[in-house]
Amino acid sequence: MFGCNVIIVPYEEAISRLWADHDLLFARAEGLTEAQLAASYRLATGPLGDFCESLHDLVAHVLMWDEINLAVLAEAAAGRVHWSLDPQWETPDAGRMLNRSGVEAGRRLPAGLLLDRLRTVRDALLAELARYSGQAWTEAGRLPELAQGVGGLAQRVWTVPGQLAFWHAAIHLNQLPRETSAASQHRTPDETEQGAAQR
Repeated sequence: MFGCNVIIVPYEEAISRLWADHDLLFARAEGLTEAQLAASYRLATGPLGDFCESLHDLVAHVLMWDEINLAVLAEAAAGRVHWSLDPQWETPDAGRMLNRSGVEAGRRLPAGLLLDRLRTVRDALLAELARYSGQAWTEAGRLPELAQGVGGLAQRVWTVPGQLAFWHAAIHLNQLPRETSAASQHRTPDETEQGAAQR
């Protein structure tokens, strides 16, 4: 959970980052053949990370977390806490296991299906988040996980530990845009917190 001093990314900024993050991944992946997507992909700075060895793997990885995070929002709307927020799942070891299994499962699917699924999930999550614009973004809900509103919960699940909130593919691709100093406050509260799964 976030501490009281964490600034929640404004709704419009969160949506803008999610769109840009997905657009970046689609721009890298679309138009490539299955073989090109499955080919080893390294940046000048090193590997993609989180068991991703190709763009195909990265699509599967981002997709898995988007599906989990969409389910987090749906469960919260129904007054329930998603399994991924249980402390046993919010450890670096559990995060690594999820990352590895998500990438391995994605390798069994054709890239075209993965990209179609990613597009569908992106649209669904943006539609879900659209329900919470305005005051609903920061208004406390019934669950402790909603103490800082849906915006606080969304920021929690869309923050890679130690990174800016609502970016994922851009982090792996080393393509984070330059942010203002105020935006740098939208990080996880404790970058070394053991309870943060490796998203």
